[in-house]
Amino acid sequence: VHVVESGGGLVQAGGSLRLSCAASGFAFRLHDMSWYRQAPGKEREWVASISNTGSWTRYADSVKGRFTISRDNAKNTVYLQMNSLKFEDTAVYYCTRAGILWGQGTQVTVSS
Repeated sequence: VHVVESGGGLVQAGGSLRLSCAASGFAFRLHDMSWYRQAPGKEREWVASISNTGSWTRYADSVKGRFTISRDNAKNTVYLQMNSLKFEDTAVYYCTRAGILWGQGTQVTVSS
């Protein structure tokens, strides 16, 4: 049972990245999923969530209008499309199921 994040990297401010989180070992389609992030020296913070069917999504105010969470249950994958990136979006991004199952994270670095 695990989730694996990918898609991070170095991008200039104003640019875009799409993160992926591949899940395995559990019934992905039955679970809401979320993205969190942790910047250097800061606590981990919630970024976005999506219901198991994708019928609803929720976003932190800091990313609303710039980030989009989505999922493909046929591929057991949840995505985070990040547009108009800012320096302060620099962090390790984590995928989680219910705050219990976590991936190893993927680094996103935004250069100003």
